[in-house]
Amino acid sequence: MSKKHPIIAITGSSGAGTTSTSQAFRKVFHQLNIQPATLEGDSFHRYTRPEMDMAIRKAREQGRHISYFGPEANDFALLEQTLIDYAKTGCGQSRKYLHTYDEAVPYGLQPGTFTPWEPLPDKTDILFYEGLHGGVVTPEHNVAQHVDLLVGVVPIVNLEWIQKLIRDTTERGHSREAVMDSVVRSMGDYINYITPQFSRTHINFQRVPTVDTSNPFSAKAIPSQDESFIVIRFRGLEQIDFPYLLSMISGSFISAMNTIVVPGGKLSLAMELIMAPIVEKLINQKNNS
Repeated sequence: MSKKHPIIAITGSSGAGTTSTSQAFRKVFHQLNIQPATLEGDSFHRYTRPEMDMAIRKAREQGRHISYFGPEANDFALLEQTLIDYAKTGCGQSRKYLHTYDEAVPYGLQPGTFTPWEPLPDKTDILFYEGLHGGVVTPEHNVAQHVDLLVGVVPIVNLEWIQKLIRDTTERGHSREAVMDSVVRSMGDYINYITPQFSRTHINFQRVPTVDTSNPFSAKAIPSQDESFIVIRFRGLEQIDFPYLLSMISGSFISAMNTIVVPGGKLSLAMELIMAPIVEKLINQKNNS
């Protein structure tokens, strides 16, 4: 952690809703006139897509399973060192993993490859990480300890699978069978490296649908925000003004001492109301350090 160069991390598996959370943060950054440096979790994958396909085949031949959730496919050491460097100096490097043709064409590259590493912008106020492993801890590496504000985005698992299935088939060109195989193959890494992060987060946003998602692999559409509730849990944060949040967010209620529930359609509003004072406090600490 660093008061002078603070770090915010949004962690959650692919399709969990980290993009919506990132949009809310960017709005807060704009409102507070904050210049963030952005770090994408996918940039710390070890392999391009063809290389990952080959690694998966080799692992199967050896009776093993690997996935994008685990350490074999990700460079946790580089991720941790990047956070350490930014916390000390406010500097670092980033690149992009190009998922689709639309993302790849402007760079003249193929989807499933990386852009070159480039320096982060100069004179940024905060580092903003979005990806799979913002709070990951292994026997060798502890990424979570370097994060000043760790936010988890984790829908209930059936909804997460629905979002992944529909996104990967419609936006990334994968077959339904390939996506289902990916879910099964990655379950061990998901349990060991993704799920434990949500016990380390300062805030969790868990989306719970109010429609039937019993068989996620037969779903034709993702339940809408208005067909969901958002369960928001706080840990280790002081001065969360629950009465203020209840008065500002229609339909919200307290379900536990550290938990507020809001209608799904109020997610962006809830995020902005919750995050703005926390981010402002981080920046004030930075300016006073």
